[in-house]
Amino acid sequence: MRIVEVTTSAQPDLPAGVEWHPQTLAWWKMWGESPLASEFTANDWNELIDTAVIHSAFWSGETKLAAELRMRVAKFGATPEDRARLRITFANADTAEGKKPARKDNLSAAERRRLRVVGG
Repeated sequence: MRIVEVTTSAQPDLPAGVEWHPQTLAWWKMWGESPLASEFTANDWNELIDTAVIHSAFWSGETKLAAELRMRVAKFGATPEDRARLRITFANADTAEGKKPARKDNLSAAERRRLRVVGG
């Protein structure tokens, strides 16, 4: 394993002069708002720009690009399955700080077991 220092980069605008499909504009915005984006480098964003071209063509009817699109977005952790494969876990604030989230019912484990047995 080689460890290198990472310089993250802000999401660039999609290139001008391209007629982007509205779905691609929404998709690009979604990537910019993703918690994963906080660690993207300039190279990552460049790969996603190339993927945006494929995404826009796909939504414009070129469905033969579906496999390539799926393969590319998988590398960025687009779905829960992709994130599991990449060993990426989203954490809420309680989990990130090592706290157990409070239960809504405020019952102990013993009380919950007893309720299940009685309630059947």
